[in-house]
Amino acid sequence: MTTLDTRPRSAAGTSPGADPLSVWPASTTERPHGGLLVGGVPLTEIAESHGTPVYVLDENEVRARCRAYRGAFPDAEIHYAAKAFLCRALARWVEEEGLGLDVCSAGELELAVSTGFPADRILLHGNAKSPQDLGTALRLGVGRIVIDTPAEIARIAAAVGTGGHQKVMVRVTPGISAGGHRKIRTGSDDQKFGLPLRDGHAQHAIARILDQPQLELTGIHCHLGSQITDAKPYLVAVRRLVGLMARVRDTHGVTLPELDLGGGHGIAYRPGEPALDLPALARRVRAELAESCAAAGLPVPRLVIEPGRAVSGPAGVAVYRVLAVKRTPGRTFVAVDGGMSDNPRPALYGVRYAPRLIGRHSPADSESVTVVGRHCEAGDILAEDVPLPADTHPGDLLAVPVAGAYHLSMASSYNLVGRPPVVAVRDGHARLLVRRETMEDLRARDIGM
Repeated sequence: MTTLDTRPRSAAGTSPGADPLSVWPASTTERPHGGLLVGGVPLTEIAESHGTPVYVLDENEVRARCRAYRGAFPDAEIHYAAKAFLCRALARWVEEEGLGLDVCSAGELELAVSTGFPADRILLHGNAKSPQDLGTALRLGVGRIVIDTPAEIARIAAAVGTGGHQKVMVRVTPGISAGGHRKIRTGSDDQKFGLPLRDGHAQHAIARILDQPQLELTGIHCHLGSQITDAKPYLVAVRRLVGLMARVRDTHGVTLPELDLGGGHGIAYRPGEPALDLPALARRVRAELAESCAAAGLPVPRLVIEPGRAVSGPAGVAVYRVLAVKRTPGRTFVAVDGGMSDNPRPALYGVRYAPRLIGRHSPADSESVTVVGRHCEAGDILAEDVPLPADTHPGDLLAVPVAGAYHLSMASSYNLVGRPPVVAVRDGHARLLVRRETMEDLRARDIGM
């Protein structure tokens, strides 16, 4: 796989002629009888040995995408955003590929450190960090804490104590609306994250941080949103944040050494959809940063980039078994053995996927169907108005690509349906990473009578 292959292989705009495998892991191969292999392992074999629903994660795809980021931003610090999906093996892969980690809870932090991930390469952020979150971060020696609200300044300083030391950043809201859905746009002033640049809140917080001797302000952090497919919002953010850094120098005599542009890099979920061009983004961001810093008389700060879904999303595949097919006068429903408990994203954000039949070759023509889940919600829809063979029937297997981010990490046990397992594939071998949640697990938590 080349570094270019790690970008979702699609062109802007949906096209009927788009390569149907363009959004699958680069290792995906087809067999004449309808079989599909990922990482050299037939998906049907994984379904038989581990049951369904099941998540398949291509280790080589994850690693290649980590390398692509390091290649595109050779002088930057790359932190994988753990909220997209985290397990012990994935933490080890990104650590071995030279990435840091971006976490937003004590749970994510503890899991990463328990694998041997260096705490000083971990960044903790979040708009409402609990005392446990902050206590765990300080106890384990996390590299940086991103301050998101003024109240955190005194809390962190007090927890560090006299004579202590903690590196921090401050999350700034630069007043930029970007992202694929209003619920995932986090760079505008009217949402819960960060300190607005426009009304002076960010500048006031920076002054307070600089007055705390136990806190070392290393730089400015921002995160514009998710599923951004155009480089322009990042360039605007660079200009505005460099302007803020110049004001900090002029007001306080402090030159901040780091600028964190977050992540939110958009990927394609269906063939032909647009995706952010990583090499082009890197070239344009570096050029804009150099130009803006030169104009402000500032040294170029060290960049920090936080990709999440762009690393793990296209490396994952979800496999389901068809339970029922229902034809109504207006629509055909294909019901599978998973749903919104293992993928709430269609219900939350209207995300559209491209499932396909695997395990057999169908001679039937395609028909437009709606793939739905097993849960008691009308909104439990996995893929709406997608083509599947007209002879799709119970027992068939469907595979959904681009399932490696924000699926299992957002999963629930709704209707007391256990969460699916995660199986890694690499070079023709499969191994279980996360086991299926069982009824015994669910009952064990219910201790009241």
